[in-house]
Amino acid sequence: MNEPMLALASAIPSDMSSKLTLIAPEILLFAGAVAVALLGISRRASLRHAVPLVTALFLAASMVVTAWVYRSDATASSGLMLPMLGGYAKLMIAGIGILLVMVAGSSIDRRLEEAFESGRAEFDPIRVMRGEFFAFFLLSLAGTMLVSNASDLIWLFLALELSSLPTYVMVAVSRGKRKAQEASMKYFFLGALSAATFLYGFALLYGATGTLVFSEMRDVLAMQAATGGVSTLAIVGGVMAILGICFKLAAVPMHFYAPDVYEGAGVATTAFLGFIPKIAGVLALILLLSIFGWSGHSIQVDGQLVSSAGLPAPITAVLWMVAVLTMTLGNVGAILQRNVKRMLAYSSIAQSGYLLIGIIAGPPAGFESLLFYLLGYGLMNTGLLAVLASLERHGEEVETLEDLAGLRVRHPWLAWSMAICAISLIGIPPLVGFFGKLALFGAAIENSQMALVVIAAVNTAISAYYYLQLVGVPMLGQPNARTQAVQLVPDPWPRRAALFCAASILILPFVAERIYSAAAASGKAPTSAKGEASASVEAAARASAQ
Repeated sequence: MNEPMLALASAIPSDMSSKLTLIAPEILLFAGAVAVALLGISRRASLRHAVPLVTALFLAASMVVTAWVYRSDATASSGLMLPMLGGYAKLMIAGIGILLVMVAGSSIDRRLEEAFESGRAEFDPIRVMRGEFFAFFLLSLAGTMLVSNASDLIWLFLALELSSLPTYVMVAVSRGKRKAQEASMKYFFLGALSAATFLYGFALLYGATGTLVFSEMRDVLAMQAATGGVSTLAIVGGVMAILGICFKLAAVPMHFYAPDVYEGAGVATTAFLGFIPKIAGVLALILLLSIFGWSGHSIQVDGQLVSSAGLPAPITAVLWMVAVLTMTLGNVGAILQRNVKRMLAYSSIAQSGYLLIGIIAGPPAGFESLLFYLLGYGLMNTGLLAVLASLERHGEEVETLEDLAGLRVRHPWLAWSMAICAISLIGIPPLVGFFGKLALFGAAIENSQMALVVIAAVNTAISAYYYLQLVGVPMLGQPNARTQAVQLVPDPWPRRAALFCAASILILPFVAERIYSAAAASGKAPTSAKGEASASVEAAARASAQ
């Protein structure tokens, strides 16, 4: 009985077996998505109420599986350019994901569930959305994790779309208002435009190299660079792909949707959009730019070992302009806002500009500081929005600065949590935001990007204006008739998430060295025999020459 199974197992290539092992956390999240979708339509209220808890348990289990998988030998034969990248990225995605589940809590279908319990409405499985929301939640996280395991352009495209498509539905169902549906439509159409843009860039890259596999594309482009320069077709394809991926980061020129979508979506979905698509975009850029020599690589050309000289100048120039415009437009736009969610949307845009500094600086310093700052940003942004998710006014979300006036008087812990997160986003010591920006700026200086650091420092000073409003209004503002109506939501989990984020921001600097070490380990490329060139690479090079 076992012979057919053994024969089938022996027929599976070792690299395919390794890839299946590496995506075990994603497979677990797919199973979790099915489970919570079924629980969400159960007639038993206790099972429907357990959906957020079950979602968090699956995420915690995926963290355990990730730790186990990346300690095995699967990475050695996976064929990935950065096989250990997923070890750090997946733990970060799942960890922040648990906090995002806490922020969402029971907010989805809350009014509907209250109507069911009071007898004002009869249960109808078509009307409930909690199961679907958290199923899409897990699917988007699984897609984001899959980006880190992409080995070719097709995998990367499918992973990015799996990361994005569920969020369009999440925005639409996050609030029972037309504003949410309008935000979802804007988000969808610009998302479709961005997908077409980077997919066209992928097609040009395939035409320039003759292969879809990242490792082979990297070697072909390295040969081109060493024997006359990277082809114009490849550079245009890389630029198109970068501009399309800017949508995930909410970076210029694909940033227009962010303020309207962040404001229209429910606050829990806004917190999700503020981090998960951003990390998907960062991971995609790391892999995409690695084929142009960003991560460092050596190949044999005419019997000599040639090392990569870094990114082509046109791609570096595009990244430089995108970073400067993104951080500047984001910070200037945030100054003009009184709606906190719109302010944080522009803040998210500006933060993408800071993240691009790490991309431009390149490994090793830029790579490590980028991943470290990404973790800190996830905690800071999620903490701010968790405070908003903890409050309501006449049953509606708290969105304006005026609603937060004097928060310290009635809810001091929430006021302090917001203050810690906002101060950390400015980059004031000794909070994690300071160490993250210090590392990013240091990596840029090491890479001779002093002008970029000066522009970033000026933008940091500009950002202090609106971030300090998120400190001063809750801490120093006087309560008024409007704020008297601001109450805590019945669910305690959003405020617990806010307190946890604030505490983590205070604690992370003490373990920063260990986080940097983990980030550095995730960027290690597999070693190859000196002067060894595969037949597939040579074939791809010949195809691109033809």
